[in-house]
Amino acid sequence: MKDLSLHLMDIAQNSIAAGATVIKISLVSRDGFLIFRLSDNGCGMDKEILEKVTDPFTTTRTTREVGMGIPLFKLSAEMTGGSFEIKSHKGKGTTTEARFVADSIDRIPLGDIDETLKALILAKPEIDYEISFRSNKAQFELKTENVKKYLNGVSISNFEVINWIAEKIREGMNEVFGGVLNEISG
Repeated sequence: MKDLSLHLMDIAQNSIAAGATVIKISLVSRDGFLIFRLSDNGCGMDKEILEKVTDPFTTTRTTREVGMGIPLFKLSAEMTGGSFEIKSHKGKGTTTEARFVADSIDRIPLGDIDETLKALILAKPEIDYEISFRSNKAQFELKTENVKKYLNGVSISNFEVINWIAEKIREGMNEVFGGVLNEISG
């Protein structure tokens, strides 16, 4: 996968398939690392699956025998000198964390995080997304649960609402990471 937004889409789809009702996504720039974390309250994985989840020939999907998303995500982080970790508890959810060395030439670009999150919200508007970006410059948070409270019956997937959300996410990304991550790898 060529950018972080595609990994975000893949990991979030795993959360959706696991029955998550809340998906928390954070991007943090700290101590020379870009740290991506996605956690959910889905069904989680048992110990046996968790131990094999980074193997491309392990998947719980019945439509194919190969699962490349998590192994490729792990490889993307490790190629920069970073690390990858996944924790899961059956019945409680899963947390996936990738640490990228921020100034590594091998660090994949961020991609269209705002458009990816827009697509995820449109696909499953009933899920509550908690989005957080942090750097030493600024921080940004958006919780779709809070947005829904102010909509007074208007759907979160309404054209104007979802475009407003995407714009807020884009502004948050620029405020928090603009000039920090963009200078490093575009």
